[in-house]
Parts: sequence; structure tokens; C-alpha cells
Amino acid sequence: MVRLLSRFFIPNRDDYGSPEVRGAYGVLCGVLGIVLNLLLFIGKFTAGVLSASVAITADAFNNLSDAGSSVITLIGFRLAGKKQDRDHPFGHGRMEYLSGLFVSVAIILMGFELIKSSFEKILHPEAIEFNLLSVVILVVSIAVKLYMSYYNRSVGKKIGSAAMTATATDSLSDSIATTVVLIATLVGHFFNILIDGWCGIIVAVFIMIAGIRAAKDTIDPLLGLPPEPEFVDEIEMIVTSHEGILGIHDLIVHDYGPGRRMISLHAEVPASSDILETHDTIDNIEAELSAKLNCAAVIHMDPIDTGNEKIGAMRDYISKKMMELGEEITVHDFRMVTGPTHTNLIFDVVVPFGFHLSDDEVRKAAKSAAESLAEGGEIFFAVVNIDKSYVRQDKA
Repeated sequence: MVRLLSRFFIPNRDDYGSPEVRGAYGVLCGVLGIVLNLLLFIGKFTAGVLSASVAITADAFNNLSDAGSSVITLIGFRLAGKKQDRDHPFGHGRMEYLSGLFVSVAIILMGFELIKSSFEKILHPEAIEFNLLSVVILVVSIAVKLYMSYYNRSVGKKIGSAAMTATATDSLSDSIATTVVLIATLVGHFFNILIDGWCGIIVAVFIMIAGIRAAKDTIDPLLGLPPEPEFVDEIEMIVTSHEGILGIHDLIVHDYGPGRRMISLHAEVPASSDILETHDTIDNIEAELSAKLNCAAVIHMDPIDTGNEKIGAMRDYISKKMMELGEEITVHDFRMVTGPTHTNLIFDVVVPFGFHLSDDEVRKAAKSAAESLAEGGEIFFAVVNIDKSYVRQDKA
């Protein structure tokens, strides 16, 4: 259904990186979610009244809260699509994350209220009136929620939306919860065992777990996440494909909402290259990154002395010694400054977060390795800066 509707309402529907296309998918899925959840609420509430089941009624109000969540998500996508202005030069993309957070809080509160009503049902149990219509409504609801989970997950993956992925997880949890309610209805009718209140608690727990997971999925990007390894690989491929670029480091991806990224990185270039030509290359790379990845890019040039074999050998030796501490450790910005009394070896060491050695211990090992290279009366002092990687360490 979503694929069919997207053909009519979303121009350039396959351009998933475009903020406009992302917003259109968010609006489309949000409206569809509102309609389906309202229909499910009406059906389940009717079934709950007919059967006097608190579990079915609880599940009905869960769908009503999902409809409200879809409204908030819809508003969030609309606000996130607003252009930059004087007060918000980076746009409004993070409104999508904030709307997802509001939805998560509402889901958690709904689950808490349902636990309270279910406990009352346990303390004061009432027989459930079996109704074939109620069973049919629950079965249809399970099928609809599985479909909603499918299309939200599919679209969320295509456009990279944490909010829609969280909605997919919530829909899957709803289908499981409704299955539990269906079981309670059937058990109560055929075995005369009143587990309605207990099943209501199970439903409420599913709701709260879904809310907590959704909150985490929206809080994480607000706090800041490392970029996806595939995105890092694509950046590196684009940058290093240009002649005269030896490598990159210190890559940072600033996320101001889906489709609104800023990139900063250091590009290693030969120290002997013409600075004007290199600057022109850097300008071209920034333009290519912007066109292909839909992001702003700022690149700092780092000159590398490629003609000095002694410096190259020392850099390779220190890199090897650092990798003996951990394969994730890398060395960059290596340079040698010779003075009348001693020589400074200056370089950066990238240490992953949570490494088993402290930064001071790594620095001490790096200085020891560098200063041990001195020969024939030379005196080497090592100036070591400890860096942290802002990408996932297996791709650093």
C-alpha cells in the first residue's frame, strides 16, 4: 500500500537522501498510521465492551496512543522539513528526534496506567463474555500490526529514520501483545481460567518496553552517534579517489537531523605539492561530497613529508609499536623538527574509547618508542597528542 501511494504522492520517491523525500515518506506513513490505529481502536474498544475484557480494552487504548504517536511523528516530520532561518542556521532536522522522544514518553505513561488497571482486574476478577466478533477483530488486528511493522521498518531503513524504526518495533510489540490478549480470551472461554488481568499486565509490559526502546533510539542521535561504517567508507572512497590525496584522518560527522549532516576531516597531501593546486583539489572534493552525500564538508590539509625516507621509516616503526598495544590504535600528523640541541618528534596517536590502557600509559609507550630511535648522539624528544576517534573503531 505504501509503495502504491508513494507513486502518487511522492515525486522522486527513490531519492531517499533528499530531505524533501524523507519528509514526504514521514507524512505518508504517519497519516496511514493514524488511520489504521484509529480503526483498530474502534474495533478493539467495541470488542472489549462486548466481552468485558480489560486486556482487550487496554490493547484498544494502546492503539489509540499509537494514533496519537503517529500525529506527533507527523508533526515532527513537518517541522523537521522547515528550512534554515536566522535563529536555526542548521535547520530543524532534530525535531524528528524530539517528536520521537515525546512519543516514547507517552507510550511509557500509557503502559504504567494499564498496569494499574490490570492489577485492579486481578484483585477483582470478572468473567469474560466470549464473543466471536471479538476474536475476529483481534486476529485482524494482529495481521494489520504485522503489516504496519513491515512497512515502517522498510521505509525507516530506506530513509534512515530512527523514529520510523522505533514505530516498527512498537507495532511488532503490539502484535505480540494482541496475541497474548487473544490467548487470554480463548483460555477464559474454553478452560474457564481468568487470566485477563495478568495478560493485561503482560500487554502493559510490552508497551513500556517498546516505549523505553523507542526513547533510546531517539535520545542516542540527540546525544551524538558515530556515523555508519558504510557512510565512512563512502567518504574515504570519494576523498582518496582524487589525485594527490594520500589518506584521511580526524573525520567528524555532525548530525543536525536526518539528511542534514556536516563533515569535517583532515586530508593528507604531499608537502612538496603546489599549495594552489592542492587547494583547488580540496575545493572540488568538498563540492563532490556535498553533491553525492547531501552534506556540507570542510577539509583541512595536512602536509606529509613523502620525500624523507628517514621520517617515513620512523613513522612506520612507531605505528607498528602502537599497534602492538591494540590494532585499533593509529598514528598520524608525524613530523620532525630539528633544533641545535635536540630533535622533536611530534605526532598524534588515536586511542579508542574504553581502551584497556589509560591515555597516559599510551602516551608513555609512544614517547618511549619515539625516543628510542635516536642514534649516534642524537637526542629525541617526543611530543605526543592523544586523539579520540569519532567514527566506529573497527573503521577508524
